Amino acid sequence: MQLEHYISDLLYRYECVTVPNFGAFLSQRVPATVHETTNAFYPPKKSLAFNEQIQTNDGLLVSYIADVEKIPFEAASLKIEKRVKSLKSCLTQGETLAFKNIGDLKLNTEGKIEFSPSYHLNYLTDAFGLAQYTSPKISREVYKEEVETIENVVPITVSQEKRKARPYFKYAAIALIALTITGFGASKYYVDGVAAHNEIAQEEANLALDNEVQEATFVISNPLPAIKLNVTKQSGNYHLVAGAYRVEANSDKKVEQLIAEGFKARKIGVNQYGLHQVAYNSFANRDEAMKALNTIRQNSNRDAWLLVKKLD
Repeated sequence: MQLEHYISDLLYRYECVTVPNFGAFLSQRVPATVHETTNAFYPPKKSLAFNEQIQTNDGLLVSYIADVEKIPFEAASLKIEKRVKSLKSCLTQGETLAFKNIGDLKLNTEGKIEFSPSYHLNYLTDAFGLAQYTSPKISREVYKEEVETIENVVPITVSQEKRKARPYFKYAAIALIALTITGFGASKYYVDGVAAHNEIAQEEANLALDNEVQEATFVISNPLPAIKLNVTKQSGNYHLVAGAYRVEANSDKKVEQLIAEGFKARKIGVNQYGLHQVAYNSFANRDEAMKALNTIRQNSNRDAWLLVKKLD
């Protein structure tokens, strides 16, 4: 009987799998880790351990074997008991028990069972499909290191002998300073002259513009007659709504249509749903508004409704 195969199956679902009269295999969740030296990322997993002190039969392993092999519970218990005797005999003879995908078991000098877990299989189902990943090391301040390397290899120094051998460096530096001062003075003089010239030109342009404005003002000797427009402003908080439109162009067409029919139609804004509302008319008195609404519903639009709202 491949006892380790059944133990491995149960370790995916349970944290403790007890082999009666032998010991218990324990699992514990371990979070993801990063190796500082190799920069390897390890996914979360279940770490395995073995406790020789836990030997009481909890029925988990026996029931699982009985269910898989389709045998009675007692028969499964006898098979496990027989296998445990064989395992203990091998350990007593100094052999190492290799449980595939679980770990190795052997006796130490004190006669206790030592367990070395296997890392070939991850029993944490939440980490299924996650594998180890090694990231390249991140290098910082590379350019600074390269500059320091160049400075160490090719140092820039001026020896005392070279200063003596080339005295004209001193005279060249003096000449350069003199030319710089002279150029700065000339540049400042030129800039000041340009600024003064620009200021004079700006004043002349402003004077010419004022003259032209005055001439244009006095050319109009006969002013045009004033035009009076009579505009009727619609007011009131009671609006007879003809419809609401998602596209503003459709609301404009509706306003033109209602005006052609003799209504004082207009757009009264956008509602909370983003629709452009069109009203037949607006009234300051509720009774007048209801009377007009009833007329519209009877003659042209049953869906017309009254909106009570103060418009800005």
